[in-house]
Amino acid sequence: MYTNQLLAEPKKSTYDVIIIGGAMLGSSVAWFLAKNADFDGSILVIEKDPSYEFTSTSHTNSCMRQQFSAEINIKISQFGANFVKNFQEYMGGDERVPQIPFHQYGYMYLADNPIFAQTLKEAQIIQEKCGAGTKHMSVDQIENDYPFYMLDDIIAANHNLIDEGYFDGNTIFDWWKRSAKENGVEYVNNEVVSIEKNSTGNYVETITLKSGEKINAGQVVNATGPRASLTARMLGIQLPVEPRKRYTFIFDAEKPLDRDLPLTIDPSGVHMRSEGQYYLAGCPPDVDPAVEYDDFTQDHNIWQEKVWPILANRIPQFESIKLLNSWAGHYAFNTLDQNAIVGPHSYVKNFLFVNGFSGHGFQQSPAMGRGIAEMITYGEYRTLDLSPFGFARIENNEPFIEKAVI
Repeated sequence: MYTNQLLAEPKKSTYDVIIIGGAMLGSSVAWFLAKNADFDGSILVIEKDPSYEFTSTSHTNSCMRQQFSAEINIKISQFGANFVKNFQEYMGGDERVPQIPFHQYGYMYLADNPIFAQTLKEAQIIQEKCGAGTKHMSVDQIENDYPFYMLDDIIAANHNLIDEGYFDGNTIFDWWKRSAKENGVEYVNNEVVSIEKNSTGNYVETITLKSGEKINAGQVVNATGPRASLTARMLGIQLPVEPRKRYTFIFDAEKPLDRDLPLTIDPSGVHMRSEGQYYLAGCPPDVDPAVEYDDFTQDHNIWQEKVWPILANRIPQFESIKLLNSWAGHYAFNTLDQNAIVGPHSYVKNFLFVNGFSGHGFQQSPAMGRGIAEMITYGEYRTLDLSPFGFARIENNEPFIEKAVI
């Protein structure tokens, strides 16, 4: 029977898989693992805050795009889009499971210089080869489709109306948790305070909880979001992931646009899109350091001095707008290359990463959960090869190249 209440202590002293962190990525791994007919082990998910109030999951803007420059990132999002559109089918046809809203107004990347315009053109060719619907647009084409933009400084754009836009990721998250629990996954409200290896240091043997229990582990998954480096540090592993603030603003327009606003990536770094009857904008701060794990304080000057002027410049109708809500969330920011770190550690083989998504976590969570479940069950990836995101590149200081990072 499903219950939303979490126990504080595990029921057993040994688990085949322990997942540290029960938000979007941790629950994706748990669900894909529990539904895999070839996996018959026990799964424990440890979540320190079952309200998820301060997780990246709770502060996400929940968007999907095919517009990446690396083929593997495109394919990851294509699977994510397929998963969203066929969610009930993936959930076994469960009639309780709702259809997921997916508003496909696309991403609009605006280029204000020849170098970036060429980058967009090259990316469009790669995306098209992968089956994405991205179009490289001239200024006249942009103006014809979206006459509300001010385009005096723009020379080209990329836009895709197929499988790109906003989706209701929180409903997916809720059903992953619910279904995982119904299939025997145990969630506990607790915190890992230490991880112990064997005498040779190549295998995790136990984890110790804040409540004092020492639990034997077959395999351990680090799914602790912006806190991933703290978890890795318990094993003496240095992970280049840190929390960085990202700001989100919901606003109303006195003169609403006559059509959906694509998720527009302005050359300034501010992005904006439709949000139901309202609009959403977001950005990083101009100075973007790592912050404390519990620092969600907003800098309200960012709206007044940066975001609003940029919105009004790009879309003159946004000169008269009213801020309705705002918040600061944390990216789990990979300082090496702003891409995921996924798969087993090179030496501690039963310690696996699903970290460092740098803002891509929601849209990539279906493919990543499936991939980690495959690695745990079979010792290899069987659908998408996620090895380019492996830990070896961290050790070798070899960044994964992805040009389309927001």
